Amino acid sequence: MVSGLAATPVLFVAACGGSGSGSGSGSKSAKVSKAVVSVTPADGSQKVDFSQPVKVAVTSGTLSSVTLTGADGKAVAGQLAADNQSWTSTGKLSSGTSYRIAAVAADSDKVQATKNAAFSTGTPAKTFVGIFTPDNATTVGVGMPVSIVFNKPISDKATVQKGITVTALPGVEVVGHWFSDTRLDYRPQNYWASGTKVTLSLRLKDVAGAPGVYGTQNKDVSFTIGRSQTSVADLAAKKLTVTRDGQVTQTWPISGGSPQHTTWGGKMVISEKLLQTRMNSQTVNLGGEYDISDVPHAQRLTTSGTFIHGNYWGSTSVFGSQNTSHGCVGLHDAKGAGDPSTPAAKFYQSSITGDVVEVVNSGDRTVDPANGLNGWNMDWASWKAGSAI
Repeated sequence: MVSGLAATPVLFVAACGGSGSGSGSGSKSAKVSKAVVSVTPADGSQKVDFSQPVKVAVTSGTLSSVTLTGADGKAVAGQLAADNQSWTSTGKLSSGTSYRIAAVAADSDKVQATKNAAFSTGTPAKTFVGIFTPDNATTVGVGMPVSIVFNKPISDKATVQKGITVTALPGVEVVGHWFSDTRLDYRPQNYWASGTKVTLSLRLKDVAGAPGVYGTQNKDVSFTIGRSQTSVADLAAKKLTVTRDGQVTQTWPISGGSPQHTTWGGKMVISEKLLQTRMNSQTVNLGGEYDISDVPHAQRLTTSGTFIHGNYWGSTSVFGSQNTSHGCVGLHDAKGAGDPSTPAAKFYQSSITGDVVEVVNSGDRTVDPANGLNGWNMDWASWKAGSAI
């Protein structure tokens, strides 16, 4: 069932004589058609269930034409039965919309009868939306996927996915992968090419994501892939190597996770940049081991709390020689994030969200592809297997 807003009254003028009237000029000799036309929903109905078809039927005659139009004047498709005695809409109705229907029938003597009706659809009581990353009109790195998190569980994944397209210019195959009932990510087989324009099209209005739960969004979102920058954090060599557009542009000594708190391995996408942030070990289930209120130049790599960030409290001799962190990758920095000459500041300034940091030789397993925007750790065949269409 759907609930709805009161629709604006729709005025219409019925044909002379209304349903069952003849097509004569109104003279005394005009014949009255035996055909009787009926419409479901009834004329004047409000809060009609937009997921149900409109039906027209005739008795003692056959239908010759049926036209169903929305408030925008566009016709809704329909199918006439083989016996010409009924018609059913096949096109989708929209929620919260006014409609008009006009039908013409004729009896065996070819005397016409007309039927005009108007109704309005309701709006759904339960809805869902998709919260997307990245934002419209942004420039991001080559590893940025399109990630959509739904605020309600989606049980009809195929129907919802058919309402979403992600296109790239220059063109490349882009495939969606469901990580859960509430998360759908899109990416190409390999990193985006620099300069690519990516467009996310959401056509989810009135799409049923679950029984009785409908989408509300019809919108397009576009973003641009910037220069190509990827980095490798080698925790055996304790060195970060930054490559931009095919050329190594930076190398920095680093300190990764200690043997007791190893760093995830694998390709990780920068999803958030924070000039300073608080890091508290209690938020990552490490008790009271640390609570630093002003960690500088922090760039998020996983949802669970892995960052590549500045470190002003560690001895400079640690970087490049020892892995001492609780799982993050650290670069030398200054307290207050105010010194632009430090390695952490320079790497932060050169990075944008969507850049990839690949951690190798960490001594830990590969990061879960769903932990952050890290679907690149899944091979292409496995990624495509997660599509619902």
